[in-house]
Amino acid sequence: MTSTIPQEKKDNRLTDVAEIRKHARANVEDGAFTEGYLADREQVINLLNDSLATEMVCVLRYKRHYYMAAGIHAQSAAAEFLEHATTEQSHADHIAERIIQLGGAPDFNPDTLTSRSHAEYIEGSSLEDMLRENLVAERIAIESYTEFIRYLGDGDPTTRRLIEEILANEEEHPDDMKTLLERFRNA
Repeated sequence: MTSTIPQEKKDNRLTDVAEIRKHARANVEDGAFTEGYLADREQVINLLNDSLATEMVCVLRYKRHYYMAAGIHAQSAAAEFLEHATTEQSHADHIAERIIQLGGAPDFNPDTLTSRSHAEYIEGSSLEDMLRENLVAERIAIESYTEFIRYLGDGDPTTRRLIEEILANEEEHPDDMKTLLERFRNA
């Protein structure tokens, strides 16, 4: 039986290696970005900076709630708020690193954080308010990251994976807030 696969496809390569090498040498100044990067890099950087602002606003809100939690369930709520603040800070750090990889500059300008953030900074006057506002913010983050992932599609798989990982964390947070809110209401 003879093979009908052309000789160039027998080695399971999708692209001519010599051509890949040629493009890599010709465009070495582009760093990690090859012709395979299909997204609008400036738009991705802008979206990442909005995500960075969202995470930073969430860090600040969770930290305030950590310090301001009072009442019968304050200790468990405060511990949860601190854990979430730490997670959100980690998200912000990863997003900032990706912005740098894309050739952008992370925007930590405190004067514009709240205007660029998808989530709001609402202090809450009671533990119940704090829990509710954090639950709302997590739901906003989930919707925003889901939309971002759809936008990225196959255009930037590295950023998409990062946002998918962050989304997976964000999807756990509403359950924590909902459980604490139910405990508070049933006390």
